[in-house]
Amino acid sequence: MNNKEFTTELSKRTGRTASDTLKLIEDFEAVMTSHLEENDTIAATGFGTFEVKKKMERVSVNPTTGKRYLIPPKLTLGFKQSATLKERFNAGETEPDAMPAEDNETRQ
Repeated sequence: MNNKEFTTELSKRTGRTASDTLKLIEDFEAVMTSHLEENDTIAATGFGTFEVKKKMERVSVNPTTGKRYLIPPKLTLGFKQSATLKERFNAGETEPDAMPAEDNETRQ
């Protein structure tokens, strides 16, 4: 799914225009970026947690030449999925509205 498809799907689900939805997505990205730049952790209930992690500098060796390189420290973005999201993927659900088989049987 690319950005245009995502925007179109989200606009259908929310009942907003595509341009309003695009503006909402841009604002969402701006807020997340500004907080992550301040090393804040962002937790989205039912989805997961975004956090900035610092990788320390390290020495790497080119296996062909044997030459050693110093790799400088850097910041990376980490994501840890929530238990709810993990369960949905491990259960093999493909549709967001799909109900487990045992729930269908108990309701009939």
